[in-house]
Parts: sequence; C-alpha cells; structure tokens
Amino acid sequence: MSLLEVQNLIVEFPNRRGTLRALDDISFSIAPGEVLGVVGESGAGKSLTGAAIIGLLEPPGRIASGQVLLEGQRIDNLRYEQMRHIRGRKIGAIFQDPLTSLNPLYTIGRQLVETIQAHLPVGAAEARRRAVALLEDTGIPAAAERIDHYPHQFSGGMRQRVVIALALAAEPKLIVADEPTTALDVSIQAQIIQLLKRICRDRGAAVMLITHDMGVIAETCDRVAVMYAGRIAEIGPVHEVINTPAHPYTMGLMASIPDMESDRERLNQIDGAMPRLNAIPPGCPYNPRCPRVFERCTQERPELLSAGATRAACWLHDAHSSTAAAKAAA
Repeated sequence: MSLLEVQNLIVEFPNRRGTLRALDDISFSIAPGEVLGVVGESGAGKSLTGAAIIGLLEPPGRIASGQVLLEGQRIDNLRYEQMRHIRGRKIGAIFQDPLTSLNPLYTIGRQLVETIQAHLPVGAAEARRRAVALLEDTGIPAAAERIDHYPHQFSGGMRQRVVIALALAAEPKLIVADEPTTALDVSIQAQIIQLLKRICRDRGAAVMLITHDMGVIAETCDRVAVMYAGRIAEIGPVHEVINTPAHPYTMGLMASIPDMESDRERLNQIDGAMPRLNAIPPGCPYNPRCPRVFERCTQERPELLSAGATRAACWLHDAHSSTAAAKAAA
C-alpha cells in the first residue's frame, strides 16, 4: 500500500486576467521507505507540488481539483489547524535555506523540545533527551553541549542537519525535502544525502526529494518523476530513467550532463525555454522544443503511457502513433 497518493492534482492561481494553471493533473505515489525524486527546470512545478502536499500553498494559489491521500486519509481538504497537526506529526519538511526553518532568537534545543512536545505526549526531560538523540543521529558532534547553542553558532551544513532533526522530531511517516542540499558545498551535500538515505532506511520513512540536480537524484532515489510545465513528463525507476530515458525532454536533460570520459568542447543543450503558464501550447507542452515532434504532438495532450520500465507522456509510445513516431525518429 502507498503511504502517499497524489491523484489528478490541479493547482491554480486566479488573477485579474483569468486563472493560471500551475500544476495540471499530477498523479504519483510513494511507498513506505521509498525515496521519490522530483526533478525539472526552474518553474516546472516541483516545489509547488511539495507545497500543495504539505498544505503550504501561498495565496491566491489553491488546489482546484484532485486529491492528496496520506495513509489512505484525504488531507488536501482539511482545515488549517488539522493540517498543521498532520504537518508536524505525520509529515516533516526540509527546505533549501535552513535559516527559514529556524528561529534565530531561540536555541536549537528549545525549538526541538517544543516541536517534540507539540506532537508527542512526553515531558520536558524526555523531550530534551530525544532532542539530543536526534542531533546525534543527524551527525551533530557534542550534541549534549551544542543543543543550547543558537542557529548562528552553526555552519550551513550543521544548520541543515538541525533542520533534518527538526523534521524528524515527531517521527513522521513522510519527509518532503525541497532542494535540501542546494545551498551547501559538494562535500557537505554528499553527507546530507547519505544522512537522508540512512534515516529513510532506519525509520521506514518515505521521502519526496525535490531537486534540479540529476546527480543527487541518481545517488539518492529509488524512483524519479521528471516534471515539465506543471506536468509529469516521465516517471519510473531511477536507473531506467537515467540510462534509457523514454521522453525526449528527459533525453535532453541526460544529454546535457557533462561526460567525464568525453572530450567534447561543447555541452548539449535543449533549445528554447519552458513556456510561461499563460502561454502553454496545445498538445504536448514540450512540442516547440522537441526534436522528434510530429503532427499529433501539436494537437493532443499525451497522458502517461507505458514506455518499457517507465511511463512517459509522449505520443512516441502510443501504438496508434507508431507510423508517425517512426517517421519522427528517422
């Protein structure tokens, strides 16, 4: 059974000129203990998907239709206070900049203890003991002493470890990690990735890892969803998506990664830019940039179709388009 199920999620932003559809019919699931990576260009809708799941959409953004289910319970239609309890107790969040998650006026110990006591029926002494254990688990040296330090007394990597400890404080079933390593240097990134993987394995928590870094995806995730213009372009096991991508956009992403064994002077690139929300073309939103486009791509929007070990929103994998696809591939 899936821990998290997102079904046909649509997120819209009403404005004076009409309504912008930022997420368009997103569906995926995450099993207990699984790490699902969500990758794509800036503006693809990755962070918005995470915000919709944890109930932190910025107004006027709203879920227009679809459902978000956690352990079979629908959570997208809950009142603010109900969602606030679930967000701490069952869903933990890790954001890109740890300073946005930590109060600079309180010691990290106070913040951890308050979070633990808000969601678990424990006394102050037990909450402090758990806080020290969490800091030790996340690799903070001398945790018993450092628990009384303030956020500014920690380095960026150590602050991110504190944020991970804070996200784990109430023993959540799901962790939504939005670009958790982007602000860190490469050696610290690797440590944080290993930490997330270990926590996921040891605690059986599911992780939704939002990033634009395919290296982080390859190192961390079990499955990956590639997003483009508010839709999922391809989803499947990470090894398959990286090594045998089925969607032309994913192929372009993979080809643009530098190859250490190649002596090419120029990197491959995807021509053009992702369309604005108010100018998404009919049919497949990738069709203006796609090197394998054919007539159906400009007229009909493809759903996720079976493409070997993955599923891709591309007419190249539709049996009825086989003739046109063969021509486009030629």
